[in-house]
Amino acid sequence: QVQLVESGGGLVQAGGSLRLSCAASGRTFSRYGMGWFRQAPGKEREFVGYITWTGRTSYADSVKGRFTISRENAKNTVYLQMNSLKPEETAVYYCAADSRPFGESLPQKYDYWGQGTQVTVSS
Repeated sequence: QVQLVESGGGLVQAGGSLRLSCAASGRTFSRYGMGWFRQAPGKEREFVGYITWTGRTSYADSVKGRFTISRENAKNTVYLQMNSLKPEETAVYYCAADSRPFGESLPQKYDYWGQGTQVTVSS
């Protein structure tokens, strides 16, 4: 029902910024909660933040004040703006869709996942 494709990853210097996009298709996309996760090599998938269908957001403590999630429902796109990036935040970043309208921090609660986009932060 929903397909997600992330883009915008790349190589940035520590302290730099990057904006990731998640293009979605689906009839009920605007009512889905959307989450961002990341997974570094040898690490478990980590919650970054989410946005509800009404636009309320929540973030992991580690990224509060630096990352911003937004959604542009008319374009079926969710964004993750990342500022002041740190080398330890090098990871594959994934977007995910929850068929419920509210947010969720547990990855197993999400119904659909994108393929991920690599973000590398150099030191």
